[in-house]
Amino acid sequence: MNTSTQWIERAKKLDCAAISDALDRSGIVGQCYKIAACDPKFRMVGHAYTVLYRLAVPGEEGNVGEYIDDVPPGNVIVIDNQGRDEMTTWGNILTEMAHQRKIAGTVIDGINRDVSLCRDLNYPIYSSGYWMRTGKGRIQLVGLQVPVTIGGVSVNPGDLVCGDPDGVVVVPSTMQEQVFTYAEEIVTRENKVRKSIREGMRMDEARKLQKYHFLQSQDYDQK
Repeated sequence: MNTSTQWIERAKKLDCAAISDALDRSGIVGQCYKIAACDPKFRMVGHAYTVLYRLAVPGEEGNVGEYIDDVPPGNVIVIDNQGRDEMTTWGNILTEMAHQRKIAGTVIDGINRDVSLCRDLNYPIYSSGYWMRTGKGRIQLVGLQVPVTIGGVSVNPGDLVCGDPDGVVVVPSTMQEQVFTYAEEIVTRENKVRKSIREGMRMDEARKLQKYHFLQSQDYDQK
């Protein structure tokens, strides 16, 4: 198993809440604010392929989605439309193409349309909302595989992007070992809390035993 696959497999065993706590302990802002799944059953893990848009100027022909053929299978397409909610960046043709190419999912700092097809195909899309107004003629592609911002989180090409019903988290490529090690420990300790409660221990005692209130703290090791 190569290193890239190793991180993906470890991430698939974790939920975004545990990764979020591990990001906090690592001092990393990686929780994409108000970016949500178009369907609560969606789950997604993959490395970021980033896309940046700007507004098209009057008379300029907008460019939407002309990169899809070059996205490697297994990547997550991460689109920065700077939170604009008056036009979309994604619709059913892109969904069908991405599903066909086995892309892991799409994350948008902005909105999409044609929600029913992504649900039918179980193709994960996470965005700040959906509406039908097209981006054609309204936005212009600025760059591919460049730094972007999604829900207040800086995302670089190759960062690991994870999504589940709680939302989206981003793990910087240089921090994957630390973040996933912390997340796995957090899950283990939370499961011990659950086990102790089921066996009759008071919750406050079970939590104290596992240092529950400090699991996400950067000072955890000193507690």
